[in-house]
Amino acid sequence: SQCAIVMEANTGTVLYEKNMHTQCYPASITKIMTTLLALENGNLSDMVTFSDDAINNTEGSGIARDYGEQMTLEQCLYGVMLESANECAYAVAEHIGGGDVSKFVDMMNEKAKELGCTNTHFNNTNGLPDEQHYTSTRDMLLIARAAYENEKFRKITGTKVYVIPPTNKHEDETTLHNHHNMLYPF
Repeated sequence: SQCAIVMEANTGTVLYEKNMHTQCYPASITKIMTTLLALENGNLSDMVTFSDDAINNTEGSGIARDYGEQMTLEQCLYGVMLESANECAYAVAEHIGGGDVSKFVDMMNEKAKELGCTNTHFNNTNGLPDEQHYTSTRDMLLIARAAYENEKFRKITGTKVYVIPPTNKHEDETTLHNHHNMLYPF
């Protein structure tokens, strides 16, 4: 990798770094910040409704949600972190941002500054390609460290399999699998 960092989590001591301040495209690890903010600002039992924009503006990975589908915030966050579901990240951002994804993105940038990030600018909630969407390994480590301090975040990301029950748009359950090969090897 062009950039890397290893930190001792309890003390914050950097054990190894390579270009830790270089700005890089974070892709789907953006969803760590999305999930952290949702956990800090939402109620897991809230119902999230998938808007047309959540479905139409999120190509790539997803769990095939439908227009007007409703799931709890908790179910959405499992979709975000286990299956990297772009439509779930967008719907979560709309929900937490009061219907305004750009407001949620502003919250992401504010939280990054609060955590001490100096080479980060988020421009979306899911990591889809955007020239104005970047971070550094040091900054991403600060974000991940804050996320792993959250017990619910640790529970979600440590889950091997999660089942979303039938919704208002899907008669069948949706089974999600963690894509971390050390937790759930396919």
